[in-house]
Amino acid sequence: MTSAMLKALAHPLRRRITKVLARREFARAADVAADLDEPANSVSFHLRVLADAGLIAEAPERARDRRDRVWTRVSGAYSLGTPEHPVEDEALGGVLMRTVVDDHHELVRRVAAWAPEYVTGRATDVHALFTQRTVRLTPAEFEAMMTKVEDVMRAAVDAHDSDDPDGRSWDIDTVAADDTI
Repeated sequence: MTSAMLKALAHPLRRRITKVLARREFARAADVAADLDEPANSVSFHLRVLADAGLIAEAPERARDRRDRVWTRVSGAYSLGTPEHPVEDEALGGVLMRTVVDDHHELVRRVAAWAPEYVTGRATDVHALFTQRTVRLTPAEFEAMMTKVEDVMRAAVDAHDSDDPDGRSWDIDTVAADDTI
């Protein structure tokens, strides 16, 4: 992830915008503004910042005419860094990692607030899942497993009918840690 990407995602509204684009897949500034209850001109500005950083791109094939701007997320642009491709700005990377952790904690809080309704039978629709499993794997086996998990999620997204009225947006956090942490 480049410094421009890190700076773009450091802003909380921009992270919220990327989540809307992930849910909708394609959206206009007005759609995003309505979803977030934010002014359209502010959302337009932040969409341009995200685009300049390479995190989102226009989808002209979805536009109604030449003036219509439709946006989508750039696949693969959200990897923070790896040993082979380290983050350019360590301080910004740390800030972004903390915000991702905060987002994860908020998701866990939402699920925990909902879970008692489900486990007591007061709510019958599945909206979340808590699961925990301890496995013993080598680092290579763990990496292969996570690749398969990502492949399964990608295949499910690709197979989804975006016109299905029963479609819902699911936030999925996969948490894994080995026994050294």
